[in-house]
Amino acid sequence: MTTRILPAVGDIDAARSVTTLLSQLPDAEPATPVGDSTQLIDTLARLAGEALDELPEVVLVHERIGPVPALELIREVSLRFPSVGVVLITADASPNLFANAMDSGARGLVTLPLSYEELANRVQAAAQWSAGVRRHLTSGSDVFTGPGGTVVTVTGAKGGVGATVTAIQLALAAQASGNTVALVDMDLQTGDIASFLDVQFRRSLVDLALITDISPRVLSDAVFSHSTGLALLLAPGEGERGEEVSDRSARQIVSALRTRYEIVVIDCGGQMNGANAAAVEMADVAVLVTTPDVVAVRGAKRVVRMWERLQIRKAEETITLVNRFTRNTEIQPPLIQKITGTRVASAAVPANFKELQASIDSGRLHELDAKSTVKQALWGLAGELGIVKESATGKKSGGALVKRNSGAFKNDRGSIGRPRRRRDGSGRGPGDSEGTR
Repeated sequence: MTTRILPAVGDIDAARSVTTLLSQLPDAEPATPVGDSTQLIDTLARLAGEALDELPEVVLVHERIGPVPALELIREVSLRFPSVGVVLITADASPNLFANAMDSGARGLVTLPLSYEELANRVQAAAQWSAGVRRHLTSGSDVFTGPGGTVVTVTGAKGGVGATVTAIQLALAAQASGNTVALVDMDLQTGDIASFLDVQFRRSLVDLALITDISPRVLSDAVFSHSTGLALLLAPGEGERGEEVSDRSARQIVSALRTRYEIVVIDCGGQMNGANAAAVEMADVAVLVTTPDVVAVRGAKRVVRMWERLQIRKAEETITLVNRFTRNTEIQPPLIQKITGTRVASAAVPANFKELQASIDSGRLHELDAKSTVKQALWGLAGELGIVKESATGKKSGGALVKRNSGAFKNDRGSIGRPRRRRDGSGRGPGDSEGTR
């Protein structure tokens, strides 16, 4: 049997050494090494999307891989691609590191400098384990085998620009179209999703922060099942406890959620910390919410530049949503796109807070009128992001009409619930001078 091996080695000299040894192994088919953690996950996700059999049997992770630390990367690969055997390459052969590697999901450990015999033994053992797991997966249809659900993060350029309202409506749109959806409040100190949806629940993200292996049962105990069908994972009631959620915990929580839900929407708030920075880095889609004013746009540019400096996310991989938009504002979406270097969503949210006020004050944002231009714009954004499914019946779903061949696909922008235009063609309605929170 041919063993496909994918090395993840950032250092050029180490990659050359690993490739040379792998080429000498019998029945081995080594792939071109990937240089960082993002490239590794993207490669595995692409292969898993094609077919389970396309995944390599063995992945070699070098201890100096980045930007995600090696053990965290191993944990994510093990959670998202359970049929892949991961082997850690490290110069530290201490019992403590060995135990931590096993806890993260590694199937073996190879010490530096590399030796042919040790590498061959570890690769063979990991490949045999992978083959056994794949036989098990093909015999049961209820076991997760895909690349995982889609993770969408929503971040505010600053506080009060409407990130939470955006996250909630995106989650509702995805759920109404037939997806299983988790809505996560990762605004750890000032999260308000519970207030917006009138929820009182003891569990929060903190309850998962110190758990090293999040099983489906543990996850379900921490999640609140809302009447809308959304699975809510809330921020702690005591803001100071948000410090207990580290970037490592956040990675583990997001990885666990994406294996259980088709869509995971994460409200990251307007303040960055290690946890929500890790979520943005792992996200398939990152939405940055701003309003068309100088202070907010400067804040958006600051966030984008910070993400780039910390190698969290590139500007061109970020989608900016313009909230509280009016046609007579001096700062228009094309200017915001030029300033931030991001792609601005075609669905701008109109400034019409009067539509939202009653729902927000009563904690019933999920019952927002389907005729609301704000709701229609945000559900249109969900279609643009590709997180809604096409309805086979064309019936109303959650108040927005999902038509045949509508915006359920990524290239069909904003065709779900587009805002109605007035006869004068302005597209503006009453209350355009006010905005969403």
